[in-house]
Amino acid sequence: MHLPKTLFGALLALSIPCAALAQECGGDFSAWRAGVEAEAAAQGVGANGLAALRNASFDQRIVNRDRAQGVFTQTFREFANRMINDYRLSNGRRNLERYADTFARAEREFGVPGPVITAFWALETDFGAVQGDFSTLNALATLAYDCRRPELFRPELIALLKLIDQGAVPANVTGAWAGEIGQLQMLPSDYLNLGVDGDGDGRVDLKASAPDAILTAANKISSLGWRRGEPWLEEVRIPDSLPWDKTGRVNKLSRAEWASLGVTRRDGSPLPADDLPAGLVLPMGHKGPAFLAYPNFDIYLDWNQSLVYTLTAAHLAARLDGAPPFDPRSPEPGLEAETIKLLQQKLADRGHDVGGIDGILGFNTREAVRKEQLRLGLPADGWPTPALLTGL
Repeated sequence: MHLPKTLFGALLALSIPCAALAQECGGDFSAWRAGVEAEAAAQGVGANGLAALRNASFDQRIVNRDRAQGVFTQTFREFANRMINDYRLSNGRRNLERYADTFARAEREFGVPGPVITAFWALETDFGAVQGDFSTLNALATLAYDCRRPELFRPELIALLKLIDQGAVPANVTGAWAGEIGQLQMLPSDYLNLGVDGDGDGRVDLKASAPDAILTAANKISSLGWRRGEPWLEEVRIPDSLPWDKTGRVNKLSRAEWASLGVTRRDGSPLPADDLPAGLVLPMGHKGPAFLAYPNFDIYLDWNQSLVYTLTAAHLAARLDGAPPFDPRSPEPGLEAETIKLLQQKLADRGHDVGGIDGILGFNTREAVRKEQLRLGLPADGWPTPALLTGL
């Protein structure tokens, strides 16, 4: 006899001790998994999805990966020069031609240009060649059980169970260590809610079908608020003297206002004198490369919160759209990861929220650096230098 899913979920919930249902993370893995099973059943996951969950296991390798994301300690120049290579540029251009009709549909229906999607496709999986070989089920179960970010990964685990229950993916589906699936590394909730059948075969397959992956990514980017027909990032030239309190990604001025302050396009030509807002991003300080980040750049940060990664993805998209390589200029020497930890501790001791003493130059640390640079009379560019550390 097949019970209705809602009744099945209610009966299963009654069979699980209340303590297990309340166990959000940690503790006995089997008891925690039983609580997830009751929650999943209550949300409509059927027998196939629940059976898959019962086979899920904890994988310490996933936790180790989550704790050691060393890529985010690289500077923008180091990361971008490594990731934007001839292979990704040449294959990106070939794929833009090969799937021209699919990219045209993506821009027509979702407003997202092909180079933007292609840059993510290149950086995430090298156009589907490297999608990851971790068990997605075990990865999400591990991250949901781990108490670092259960509020993010528990819903993703249940979304995966729904995909398995519907037959959209097999129980042994593989992907990245953090639970992303497919050629553009979509989380299960995006697969479930935003999946698009791009090749017309009646199903969404983000692992094997490039058109499905491209259009689903376009739908995802659009859902985050992408503004049709607007730029995302532009390299610029800045004068030696600026009102430094105006810089920083979150401080928006119109292009007309930036032009009045002496900011020009990279080739020295004037910026359009319009009211399109932009923040001035100086990833390696005022002597390094400079970019105007438009509202669409904020969508990149919804995709990935690392400024180094998102600037690289946005610049790669610009390269695929015809822009030249960025000018590295001559930035002041920065700080190594261990020294950044010392800096973060000094900033925290002064009352700044740096987001953790982790050696990563994230948004909170950059903003704290800017405030101290302003206090010390230094150019407030968010780039920590030995001189700043000495000043503190």
